[in-house]
Amino acid sequence: MFLRAVARPLMARIKQTTGIVGLDVVPNAREVLIGLYSKTLNEIQKVPKDEGYRKAVESFTNHRLKVCQEEEDWEKIESRLGCGQVEELIEEAQDELKLIGYMIEWDPWGIPDDHEIEMVENDAPIPKHVPQHRPLPLPKEFRDTLEALMSQPGMTEKLEALVSKSVKDGAAASSSEEPSKPKP
Repeated sequence: MFLRAVARPLMARIKQTTGIVGLDVVPNAREVLIGLYSKTLNEIQKVPKDEGYRKAVESFTNHRLKVCQEEEDWEKIESRLGCGQVEELIEEAQDELKLIGYMIEWDPWGIPDDHEIEMVENDAPIPKHVPQHRPLPLPKEFRDTLEALMSQPGMTEKLEALVSKSVKDGAAASSSEEPSKPKP
């Protein structure tokens, strides 16, 4: 009776499998994660402080480390983080450590101040697989309305004047500190 009362709850908490082929259960996953996250935070210190990569890694690693330190149970860690199983988190942390090493080696933030980018312009056709970011065609109702307006005598000049005025107002508003107010 004692064995059932004590052992059954303990056995329920032991993970038997991850359910992912090739990903074995790590019995001491919490301790492994704490070690990996601590090492990640030490390694990321080699990246310049103002880099977005460092800020992002520090942010999510600190959060995950805090959760691992607060929770003893792997189920609660998985639940609070919501990023998969602890074994997957271990793989992610190991991959992040490798990436930090590569980033330090590659030094993508070390672009010299005098570096110039060469712009190459030519008339070569754009490959079909490259998106050209063309706007979608206007709806038929809009085109019909525009054609009806343009067919009226004197409407073209009125529309051109309105467009010209709005362009001038936009330029004036961007050049002054206070937004321009409509005239009565």
